[in-house]
Amino acid sequence: MGRISISCLFPASWHFSLSPVVLPRFLLPSFRQLLLLGLLAGVMGLLYLLLVTGKGQYSWLREDRHLHTRLGRVPDMEATDTNNPNLNYGLVVDCGSSGSRVFVYTWPRHNGNLHELLDIKQMRDKHRKPVVMKIKPGISEYASTPDKASDYISPLLSFAALHIPKNKHQETPLYILCTAGMRVLPESQQEALLEDLRTDIPVNFNFLFSDSHVEVISGKQEGVYAWIGINFVLGRFHHVEDEHEAVVEVQVPGSDQQETLVRKRTAGVLDMGGVSTQIAYEVPKTEEIAKNLLAEFNLGCDAHRTEHVYRVYVSTFLGFGGNAARQRYEENLISNTQIQNKLLGQHQGESTDSPILDPCLPADLQDEVGPQDQRVHLRGTGDFDRCRLLLQPFLNRTNDTNTSLNGVYQPPIDFTNSQFYGFSEFYYCTEDVLRMGGDYNSTKYSNAAKSYCATQWKTLKERFDRGLYASHADQHRLKYQCFKSAWMYEVLHSGFAFPAAYENLRTALLVYDKEVQWTLGAILYRTRFLPLRDIQQESLKSSHSHWHHSFSFMNNHYLFLACFLVVVLSILLYLLRLRRIHNRSTLLRSASASVKWLEEGLGSPDLPVTL
Repeated sequence: MGRISISCLFPASWHFSLSPVVLPRFLLPSFRQLLLLGLLAGVMGLLYLLLVTGKGQYSWLREDRHLHTRLGRVPDMEATDTNNPNLNYGLVVDCGSSGSRVFVYTWPRHNGNLHELLDIKQMRDKHRKPVVMKIKPGISEYASTPDKASDYISPLLSFAALHIPKNKHQETPLYILCTAGMRVLPESQQEALLEDLRTDIPVNFNFLFSDSHVEVISGKQEGVYAWIGINFVLGRFHHVEDEHEAVVEVQVPGSDQQETLVRKRTAGVLDMGGVSTQIAYEVPKTEEIAKNLLAEFNLGCDAHRTEHVYRVYVSTFLGFGGNAARQRYEENLISNTQIQNKLLGQHQGESTDSPILDPCLPADLQDEVGPQDQRVHLRGTGDFDRCRLLLQPFLNRTNDTNTSLNGVYQPPIDFTNSQFYGFSEFYYCTEDVLRMGGDYNSTKYSNAAKSYCATQWKTLKERFDRGLYASHADQHRLKYQCFKSAWMYEVLHSGFAFPAAYENLRTALLVYDKEVQWTLGAILYRTRFLPLRDIQQESLKSSHSHWHHSFSFMNNHYLFLACFLVVVLSILLYLLRLRRIHNRSTLLRSASASVKWLEEGLGSPDLPVTL
């Protein structure tokens, strides 16, 4: 009997042959064994499909994408690859009260998953430094000469244009957003400045810019953008099932059936500057809130999807920042001292010999406050608890329930399932001097503040000279740390009504080692529909190349599987043939033996036997 040869030229060239002469006896199986072998081959093929071309592949893709997104939350410190043609760019100019800054952001093409947002990062130059530039003064200084507004902005845009590839300028959106400095100007002066920008910038620069891309934003908008930026960096908008992530049940806004969904818990934001204090957090349950206090928006590119719809409470309190509060406190102190001296005929506070005792200053610190003709001399007593009591009236609380500073309505906070980040003064008060920034503990904080306030001013200065405090802490910080510690404590626990036992507040200066600006939230919100453009382009491209991709995929997977099945089938057929030959040989041998027995038994060798 001849030899059977089997060959396959793709995906790899190979050849083998089998001979019945050398084939062992155990390769002549029964029908059941052949059936079992066939089933085994089928299962192997099915496993190959699942692991390589089917569900297994997509599960690996999901895992890789999830890993990539998690890593994307950590700031990419590498220089931006400007040679990457799939990289998009965007500009945001923050026109503040003291100056203006331009931020350049980048993001790759959207991956086509409508559940995910753009992966926006701040651009970094070849030295791995963020591409940002600041100029002074603020744009509001040009209120009397609005025709110079575009000349004022031009250096920022020229700087950004040098870092963005020229062939990308036309598709790079530019947003010029003005904040506090412009808000205080009359509307006519605001419009004159904005009109000059709308007219001249398209003439001098080729960025994607329209009239709606330049405006004065409200404090509420700025707070929402800051909330978006922080939660985006924290990864709270990436709705992937993760047993380690805290979740919250949210009632979908605008749903008549009160539809609910479970998604990642977002973080609230507390920010205390020098002039104002702001709070922003998501309201997961339906509440009757005044429209001017609530921001409802959809971060997703599809308006019909509700997974990225958020309802955020935002409130800004002017005059409740650390420096503004101290100024109000001193003005009240001066006024009360003058009234008391006039009524009682005393001269308290008029000299260092008869100073006013101030529990909000470190022990034995001498200070002077007030205008030149109304100077009042103070001496610190360093009594933290007494200072807190004196500051409570400045919160302007009312007896109404669910109200905070200035009697403003505040939606209930689920303190058992919430998290907050405290920035600016919340961080400086805990870290610069007390060296306990990070996870906030009210008991430890108040004890540390009491100890600091009661320490002699002379001792505090000695510690400062020895470098025991934060590198950016100065004597102004040392001087007013006691006051600001008490003010922060009262705003948090008396104003915003956070329980003293609350453990989910983290004070921070940076998120994942970088400063998060509200401009990140602004460009994320304003470019939220761009993924639709990428998805449409990808769909058009895939429709033209569908056959090519399918054939390529077939080459990589199905041809190999088909070749494998052909080989298995050939082996099975060959084994079946060997079995038939073996059975026929056995039958012939049996017949020959029977004939010989008949011949011997009958003694007639000439008897013909027909088989």
